[in-house]
Amino acid sequence: MTRSLFGTDGVRGRTNSFPMTAELAMKLGAAAGRYFRRDKHEHRVVIGKDTRLSGYMLENALTAGFTSTGMDVLLLGPMPTPAIGYLTHSMRADVGVMISASHNPAYDNGIKFFGPNGFKLSDEAEIEIERILNDGVTLAAPENIGRAKRIDDALGRYVEYAKTTFPNKLRLDGLRVVLDCANGAAYKAAPAVLWELGAEVVPVGVNPNGRNINAGCGSTDTAAAAAKVRETRANLGICLDGDADRVIILDENGIPADGDQIMALIASIWKRDGTLMGDTLVATVMSNLGLEKYLAGQGIALERTAVGDRYVVEKMREKGFNLGGEQSGHIVMTDYATTGDGLIAALQFLRAMVESGKKASDLARVFEPVPQILRNVRFSDGQTPLDSDCVQQAIADGEKSLNGDGRLLIRKSGTEPLIRVMGEATDQALLDKVITSICDAVETAC
Repeated sequence: MTRSLFGTDGVRGRTNSFPMTAELAMKLGAAAGRYFRRDKHEHRVVIGKDTRLSGYMLENALTAGFTSTGMDVLLLGPMPTPAIGYLTHSMRADVGVMISASHNPAYDNGIKFFGPNGFKLSDEAEIEIERILNDGVTLAAPENIGRAKRIDDALGRYVEYAKTTFPNKLRLDGLRVVLDCANGAAYKAAPAVLWELGAEVVPVGVNPNGRNINAGCGSTDTAAAAAKVRETRANLGICLDGDADRVIILDENGIPADGDQIMALIASIWKRDGTLMGDTLVATVMSNLGLEKYLAGQGIALERTAVGDRYVVEKMREKGFNLGGEQSGHIVMTDYATTGDGLIAALQFLRAMVESGKKASDLARVFEPVPQILRNVRFSDGQTPLDSDCVQQAIADGEKSLNGDGRLLIRKSGTEPLIRVMGEATDQALLDKVITSICDAVETAC
């Protein structure tokens, strides 16, 4: 059996359309509840969410599903995705759930599961949950149904933990930080952490209304934060996405540094300090070739995985590495977190600033990227543009044109109905031509 509901990061889609309906969420909760109820001890699940209006609907539906199989539900409210990983393990829960579509627009939503160790579920576990859902769930006897309660201090627990990842001897006094929380899950937690560590926080995207998550703000749209950095003469900007598992850093001029640059900085510092396990960084096939060349010069190996932070984490756990991530800003540091944590990654950057006394611009451009283009082509349900002969021919022609002096990666998104067309080459004009030709072919096939 293969996965049909689960993508690269849980179940995701447009709200009130399959699979993001209340009915499916209730069934999914029941199936996951049955999967994790394997003995006679009390079972519990923690559920967090971002700030989308549909989070209330899905939270209630999941609660009904879990309690129907005898699971006790602990409701945490708006909470960053990495906080759910941390609290699932800290609170000795059998399973954790995050209701979020991450960087997607407000009309989308998603459901991500974490196992009792705080890590996202394996493909095998997701396949088994789907099988249980499809076969029908055995419900608990009336006297064995679960109960639900809200945990009021969950946010404070994560705030305190996040601060422990920043060296005790250091403070952020004198630093003015523009912090863009994307009107999302970290709108309370992230400002609290930075303020308590001594920073002057200039908040952006901290007024969620259920519909404005990721809208003109956050890690996928840094223009507003960049303008605020320049306006307030801030030392840097930190841009999180809707569920705060991604981060983009802005220097004092408002110029962004992506996940590749942040990973390069952290890897070089950890290598210097002897804390980079295996002298290796794990990244996906999307990371820039310039990162690979820079790391090689530092004596650091780069291991690549398929796209998706879960695959990065799987490789890290398999081989004992402690640093990995994605160009998009997922930075995974298993010494501190079980998944990407934008806030904790930002604290690593701030640590480098405080310890070195350097400006953000001196730290945010660690290597010179090879020219790279990433374009997204949207398609409708039921279409399979990558199966088209004209698309395959365009890809083959592109590979031939690059002639080994670059690379192409064309794939279907695991979270949205998009074909992602990425290419790298030292010749910018040639790269433009190749990527345009492939995108035109995909659009024709759609």
